[in-house]
Amino acid sequence: MNSAILYTFRRCPYAMRARIGLHLSQLNPNVREIELKNKPQEMLTVSAKGTVPVLITAEQQVIAESIEVMQFSLTQHPDPSSPWLTPGAYQTLLDEIPKPQTMAWVHANDNDFKPWLDKYKYADRFPEHSQIWYRQQAEVFLQVLEDKLAQQAYLCADSPTLADFATFPFIRQFANVEPTWFNTLPYPKVSQWLTTLVNSALFQAVMHKYALWLPEKNMMLLKQSQQQNVKVIPLCKN
Repeated sequence: MNSAILYTFRRCPYAMRARIGLHLSQLNPNVREIELKNKPQEMLTVSAKGTVPVLITAEQQVIAESIEVMQFSLTQHPDPSSPWLTPGAYQTLLDEIPKPQTMAWVHANDNDFKPWLDKYKYADRFPEHSQIWYRQQAEVFLQVLEDKLAQQAYLCADSPTLADFATFPFIRQFANVEPTWFNTLPYPKVSQWLTTLVNSALFQAVMHKYALWLPEKNMMLLKQSQQQNVKVIPLCKN
């Protein structure tokens, strides 16, 4: 019986990161979909900070940072036969994980872009400036992405790597604040990149809706409906 556990919240971009990494690995933890407004004591006992994701491995190791979940699942439990990437793209994914450029993108997203995203999305909580002003600050990162994606299809290579998978859930969140406005932006490469990743079969699996976990209910596997005839998605030109 699988004894690994993942506490997650479907709409949280950090939890999306973790689920992407897990789907691309051989790990298949039991999912505990929670309510952020009613966090279970079981999760708080193992991770007092009370944020998702939280992965408890079969060896009872607690990993409570989304990037660390991705790194652990992909480096310790890689799945070269993953149905979500071509073999070449999967090897590129693994090769890029330890490179400084990968974490540079993650750092820029988490430390430069995310704070402005939060203020843009919840502008009423930050009356010091207008929502448009916060949006303009966030757009600085979009221009950086646009410049990079004008050079190649993805951030670190011609196929998606951890940098892309860790970043796009937050750009998706930004786009969803004002989708009509976002579609008018002069960032065609960012739009194409985001659309490709959001519409991928991998992300559709990652966004599967799980029933709310309650202690008295049985747990469900992350990859509970893994299809046996999934086609390899050609995400890059080899």
